[in-house]
Amino acid sequence: MGQFLKSFAKNESGATAIEYGLIAAGIAVVIIGAVQLVGTNLDTQFNDIAAAIAGEGEGE
Repeated sequence: MGQFLKSFAKNESGATAIEYGLIAAGIAVVIIGAVQLVGTNLDTQFNDIAAAIAGEGEGE
């Protein structure tokens, strides 16, 4: 029983898996934030372009 507890205490594979999971979660949060920011900027650009195209026909 003592040998089992010693080997269990030295086993760090679970801690390593948790660390990798936290790193992956952090990277996912950064990616989601970047995609939302780019999406908002693209939406604004497309709206500006659509307004400019719609405004061209009015002056004729």
